[in-house]
Amino acid sequence: MFLWWRDIIREGTFEGQHTEEVQHGLKLGFQLFIVSEVMFFFAFFWGFFDASIKPSYAIGGVWPPEGIDPLNPWGIPLLNTVILLSSGVTVTWAHNSMLWGSKKDTQLALVLTIFLAFIFTCLQVYEYIYCPFSISSSVFGSIFFLATGFHGLHVFIGTIFLFVNFLRLSKKPFYS
Repeated sequence: MFLWWRDIIREGTFEGQHTEEVQHGLKLGFQLFIVSEVMFFFAFFWGFFDASIKPSYAIGGVWPPEGIDPLNPWGIPLLNTVILLSSGVTVTWAHNSMLWGSKKDTQLALVLTIFLAFIFTCLQVYEYIYCPFSISSSVFGSIFFLATGFHGLHVFIGTIFLFVNFLRLSKKPFYS
């Protein structure tokens, strides 16, 4: 991933190889990546709904399974949802500021987005440490940790991506 980003930065910034055709290919590739991610997470939601709507006899026929003490959705999960929605607002602000040619606003919005992503990741780590069930507890734990773990990984990778872009924005002239 880092080597790919390095190559993209080098090719586009220093070598001028990002013709319109190459830019179109990169955009299409990213769009296909997003579609594959949507399908990936759809599978997790499908697994959750399938297991919760018609719980198996093997887990006691109830959802959540017997012996599972689920997390309070009004605690950290709600806070993380608010943080993610807020980061969506700040990254949209950064994107629009970049399009409008405001380097200062773009940098501020990126810093806020990176900060919110960091807080989200810290809260998710805290949630994992103190979670009353594990990935091996039942289908409930498996779905919970797979879905939230992959989502947290996506947030972490996105944070790195935004941080790299912030560093690039800070070191070079800003072109609108």
